[in-house]
Amino acid sequence: MEQTLGVAHKLFAERGYGDVTMDEIAAAVGVTKPLLYNYFGNKERLYMACVERAGDSLTRTVGEAIAGTDSPGDALGAGVRAFFSFLDSDRAAWAVLFDETLPNSGEVAERVASYRDQIVALVSGSLLAQLPDPRRGRARIEIEALSAALLGAAEELARWWLRTEAIPAKEAAELLLTLILPGQHFVIELHLDRCRGRKLFPLSLNGRHEPGHVIHLELDRHDPLISPHV
Repeated sequence: MEQTLGVAHKLFAERGYGDVTMDEIAAAVGVTKPLLYNYFGNKERLYMACVERAGDSLTRTVGEAIAGTDSPGDALGAGVRAFFSFLDSDRAAWAVLFDETLPNSGEVAERVASYRDQIVALVSGSLLAQLPDPRRGRARIEIEALSAALLGAAEELARWWLRTEAIPAKEAAELLLTLILPGQHFVIELHLDRCRGRKLFPLSLNGRHEPGHVIHLELDRHDPLISPHV
């Protein structure tokens, strides 16, 4: 069983789900195709077994990295760095989990989507934990949206990195953090300011907080529409 999974995992990672057949897997393992079907039922379920290996490993890696942090910025940084470290150290697992040849629907697509959801939940949960309890419910949607966008950006950057390897994986992680940390910081601070009551929150137009380029957002404890004042 383990040998079969190892061989199938390697073939799927190298060529993608759509291009690998059960005949090829059986031949590579050295068993008959009926025996392969007897163990796994069909190609979809065999692939799901490989996905579970990869998905469990990735979510464990990211989860352990985030668990050791105590601030939103540290949590986000640890999660992104763990994601790219995983990519660099186990490219086959990443290729299986984020295979672009997978069908858009069905059991495999749902299982892969569930791992993406777990990663989003890990990141958003770590960010929400930094907010006071009364604010978490209202902030949840924004933070989950930010976390989903982060995962999408991480996937695309990872694909670019795999194609080019123009920079080390660690530098790719830092590049992504340079882009997304200001937005994460703003969302967290915005909700913290709402908890504190009416306050002016400065947001730089260019991300560098230079004098003369500041918008003030007027916040109210009753959470009305935010009014920008230049």
